[in-house]
Amino acid sequence: MHSLKIIKKMNFFLIFGIIFFSFNISQSKEPINFVEEVTSKASKVLMTSLDKDSKIEKLRKIAEENVDIRGVGFYSLGKHRKKINKSQLNEYHSLFREYFLKSFSSRLSEYTDPKINVLSQEILSPKYTIVSSILVASENRPEIKIEWRVYTKNLEKPLIRDLIIEGISLARTQKEEFNSIIQSAEGDINALFDNLRKFNN
Repeated sequence: MHSLKIIKKMNFFLIFGIIFFSFNISQSKEPINFVEEVTSKASKVLMTSLDKDSKIEKLRKIAEENVDIRGVGFYSLGKHRKKINKSQLNEYHSLFREYFLKSFSSRLSEYTDPKINVLSQEILSPKYTIVSSILVASENRPEIKIEWRVYTKNLEKPLIRDLIIEGISLARTQKEEFNSIIQSAEGDINALFDNLRKFNN
């Protein structure tokens, strides 16, 4: 049942992906412009005549370079990361990486060019900046407020850590789902691993 819940939760990655790949280009590494630059690259891929598999490959590469997948995965594991050994943690990161990339890249390849207006950025600390934006309404959806949590410890290489959609953290939602799977298996981390393997295969 939980494997089905994980698949249903792919809407998390679909929303993430649609928003992630929707801006216009900029060259600066300021967080607000970094987001625009990355999403512009992906938008160009989505608008090409490449076949689906080729688009997926290119989208995966962009995500690998600009999303802190390891950081998102570490956070999503929550308190359970303190209960597993190094070997298990390495296996989890490998499984989560593929889960994350497969989840939204395959769905994104079917989309064209959603429109987002970037509004502002707020520096929370030397490590984090919040970029605020609006996903423009369409016939199929209302206007949506999106906040990007950008990790800026290395100013030369900012990374996307989370999206907050209408006040709801997508990373936190994933963390709660993973915790539910593990708790339902009486704390057995292997239940989560099994679910991730099933999705990845």
